[in-house]
Amino acid sequence: MTDTRGPQPQYEGYATGPLPGERDPASGQAGGPYHPPQAYPSPAGGTQGGRSQGAQATRRPRTGARTTPRTRKARLRVAKADPWSVMKVSFLLSIALGICTVVAAAVLWMVMDAMGVFTTVGGTISEATGSNESNGFDLQSFLSLPRVLIFTSVIAVIDVVLATALATLGAFIYNLSAGFVGGVELTLAEDE
Repeated sequence: MTDTRGPQPQYEGYATGPLPGERDPASGQAGGPYHPPQAYPSPAGGTQGGRSQGAQATRRPRTGARTTPRTRKARLRVAKADPWSVMKVSFLLSIALGICTVVAAAVLWMVMDAMGVFTTVGGTISEATGSNESNGFDLQSFLSLPRVLIFTSVIAVIDVVLATALATLGAFIYNLSAGFVGGVELTLAEDE
């Protein structure tokens, strides 16, 4: 195969002297490749200085080597909670909790209506509160699904506002107390 790249430039370091493998051993370099010192002593008849003296030596594993994976642990301290981030997270979590509350109230109302709870209890209450002129208290019209959902939605909105405000206030109080006592210490472990 011929070299089609054309003439190659000569580098200054190699142009004036021999290549690293071509240097004479008298200048302090060994004639062969470099062999680092061995970490373990050579057994009798093994290798010495990278040159074989007979049979090929095999490296044996240490008997005290650890076989279980090592777990790193770090002890950290929560020194400060950012009130803005606490407010954002608590706002989103309280909105999710409010949606879950409205859905759970609707499902519970439908299940109780399918079981006939409102009809049975409503009949008992209207008999107890009724007289000859009036029928008494009508539980089914009072606990209709739209009215229950409106009431649950109002409770969910109040919950969103209160939970967000209390979590933000809690972050401010935590920052004040962490300035005095140093904060909550956590130990975190990493499995390998």
